[in-house]
Amino acid sequence: MTIERHTMSVLVDNEAGVLARVIGLFSGRGYNIESLTVAEVDAAKHLSRITVVTTGTPMIIEQIKNQLQRLVPVHGVTDLTVEGPSLEREMALVKVVGSGEKRVESLRIADIFRARVVDSTIESFVFEMTGSTEKLNAFINLMQPLGLADVSRTGIVAMKRGTESN
Repeated sequence: MTIERHTMSVLVDNEAGVLARVIGLFSGRGYNIESLTVAEVDAAKHLSRITVVTTGTPMIIEQIKNQLQRLVPVHGVTDLTVEGPSLEREMALVKVVGSGEKRVESLRIADIFRARVVDSTIESFVFEMTGSTEKLNAFINLMQPLGLADVSRTGIVAMKRGTESN
């Protein structure tokens, strides 16, 4: 069986314990979570969106979707990987410590990747970058020999393209 990577958008009630219940579904059955983000998306209706990236066989992915849909606080589950075109983005803060030529090179690469300098000292930069996971990984890998000191990432956020909502 092939292992697939799927991005799911789960619309839930914004109340205490909901995230724990969703995460409990994954951990209780040994399902892996590669990325997880959650935020309120409709204050008037008290709704939040959980974006979860998981991996598994096609059968496991179907089980995950079915079990998520059965949870009481869940209003809808959208598998963005299979339900038409979607957008995925991630944000990272990347700290690079160095001087001289390495400092200049890190700025040059950041410019190529459209990363913004959000903090600067005599010996360090913190870059902010938004894009696909692959783009962020490539940037981080290039920063390693230049003095990569720290990385903080948001995890993936995603939604359907076009006029349809998820």
